[in-house]
Amino acid sequence: MSVASALNSPHVRTLTIGGKTVHILGTAHVSRASVEEVERLIAEVRPDSVCVELCDARYAALVDTERWKKLDIFKVFKEGKALFLLANLAVGAYQRRLGQELGVMPGAELLAGVDAARAIGAEVVLADRDVNVTLKRTWANVGFWKRSQLLAGILASVFERPVDPSGKSGDKADAKGVDALTVEELKDPANLSQLMQEFARALPEVKRPLIDERDLYLISKAREARGPTIVAVVGAGHVQGMVEHATTPVDRTLLEALPKPGWGSQVVKWLVPAVLVGTFFLGLGKTEGQAFGEMLKAWVLPTSLFSGIATLMVGGRWQSVLAAAVCSPLTTIHPLIASGMIVGPVEAWARRPTVADCENIHRDAQSLRGFFRNPFTRTLIVAVAATLGSAIGAWVGLSWVISIAT
Repeated sequence: MSVASALNSPHVRTLTIGGKTVHILGTAHVSRASVEEVERLIAEVRPDSVCVELCDARYAALVDTERWKKLDIFKVFKEGKALFLLANLAVGAYQRRLGQELGVMPGAELLAGVDAARAIGAEVVLADRDVNVTLKRTWANVGFWKRSQLLAGILASVFERPVDPSGKSGDKADAKGVDALTVEELKDPANLSQLMQEFARALPEVKRPLIDERDLYLISKAREARGPTIVAVVGAGHVQGMVEHATTPVDRTLLEALPKPGWGSQVVKWLVPAVLVGTFFLGLGKTEGQAFGEMLKAWVLPTSLFSGIATLMVGGRWQSVLAAAVCSPLTTIHPLIASGMIVGPVEAWARRPTVADCENIHRDAQSLRGFFRNPFTRTLIVAVAATLGSAIGAWVGLSWVISIAT
């Protein structure tokens, strides 16, 4: 196949920027055809540099098969990242399940770009923004209800099989409907443009940090890559944005800045303890201290019960149920400590996840039963459940205390 045939692919856009030729190849992260297209384009163009849509953390996650052995579950709870890790596992499980059905693992085309670049002596550029910065900027850009919807959608993806929107079936199709042809059709510029427009209308606050900002980041890295000929291997959803911003000045320092907590979130953190303390003082003043016992019971009972029951419902060990019931009345009035930060380590101590459990996370995280069967992910679920239960109990308890005080 000639160079022209590779460059004539509908998935390749060629730009001339400041004396450099940049070939942007749009891929699907679970496409065998994308892997082959990446290898073919790099072998034929023989660029000086190859930019791939990876950051250091994502690249390490793809190549470090031992990373789960190194994960410190107690550190996860200490930093309050149990829910974040669960959501991350859910997304990864969905992609891996789809990849298994299509015969290619997520990100295979990006690693193929790295390998092909090294084979010809080209410089490899990890051109994407750090994934943690992207996630934090995305999270900060959406409100409470939108966050809830996003988390629900992510976690629901664990329990669903991918569905082919075209309704195709046949020899190539999975029994549930997703096939390689569908994935390739989604890479088509016309289909992709319509999809991105729908995404922008439905979730504009998500699209900006997740797609638009990264378009700028990726094209700026490609422009600065060494040599006159560059190949950029990116997800198909980034191609049009990179083309549109081919000459747009980009300050990557601004794009890498972590968002500062808004005053609204700070107010919400302190709202429950502030109202609770104020209500206690109001009630004590009106009743001359006689209602203290009733108000204390009104606070302790629901916070303990809801957190303990939530922990029990997801199969927490008895030690964790007890810890949830004991700590929730206190953690709910401290804005920086969640019940899960205490219950999680207790569950981990009682359940004792092993290295083998960590190695099996990706396999077990592909189903609801697997999530609960694996001691590591079960521990995460218990921690999240305890936190959610105590939060519900706090609002019930606060309402009860207010009713007594007034």
